[in-house]
Amino acid sequence: MEKRAKILVVDDEAEFTVDLQVALEARAYQVAAASNKRQAQEMVRYQNPDLIILGTIVPRGDAFLLHRWLKQSPSFRDLPLIVVDAPPEKQLIKGWRIDEGLRLETEDYFCKPVAADALVSQVEKLLDKVTRRIKVLIADDHAVVREGIHALLSLQRDMLVVGEAIDGGDAVEKALLLLPDVVLMDIVMPRMNGLEATKQICRECKQVRVLMLTQYDDEQNVLASEQAGAFGFIPKRTASSQLLAAVRSASQRVNSQQSNSL
Repeated sequence: MEKRAKILVVDDEAEFTVDLQVALEARAYQVAAASNKRQAQEMVRYQNPDLIILGTIVPRGDAFLLHRWLKQSPSFRDLPLIVVDAPPEKQLIKGWRIDEGLRLETEDYFCKPVAADALVSQVEKLLDKVTRRIKVLIADDHAVVREGIHALLSLQRDMLVVGEAIDGGDAVEKALLLLPDVVLMDIVMPRMNGLEATKQICRECKQVRVLMLTQYDDEQNVLASEQAGAFGFIPKRTASSQLLAAVRSASQRVNSQQSNSL
């Protein structure tokens, strides 16, 4: 199962919090809520959110103190932050002071009233920008192997399994349709083997990188994989950390080439 992003909503207005929580959960996000600075700090420490929506809390000034605590912490200062201030008519009571606003560091700023859908839309944009995930297609004719790799990749915050293929022909079709960043390709598969599938993918999807994943790591297969256009060759017995490193390396090469072409 894909790992869902965690959103922390900090606000002491129950109606605002509930409406936003419902809207976020409808988009499959995990949502936690805090109504004061101390509670929010505990949730940040122990729940490790991916993004924080900082609304209004009392006493006035606590939202700014929480903001400064986040930005001064090496562990949390890079967390994406959206600030939702009090409505103009209430800003003298519980909104941000002028001097606080001048020191505000945030990805976006809103004033109440603000529609929950507008906040959710901005959350999606920020998470896509800040935590862009490597799109991976897994091609293997053994379901147990696919499931194991899928489970491993789904635990990574920077990776997203966009599909699975059961043979080489299926891999080519899904690579053309899904345009993954990386394909993990078995060599020995029915209908079309991984080497032929790799040739077609590399010819028709030049931005996709293929990593050959197989139990046969002899010199002949390594050479054949290189000739087919594979980016790398990974024995199935390789430790999971090496597999993840290879996926990230292949993705970085894709991003580098895309940047150079701009």
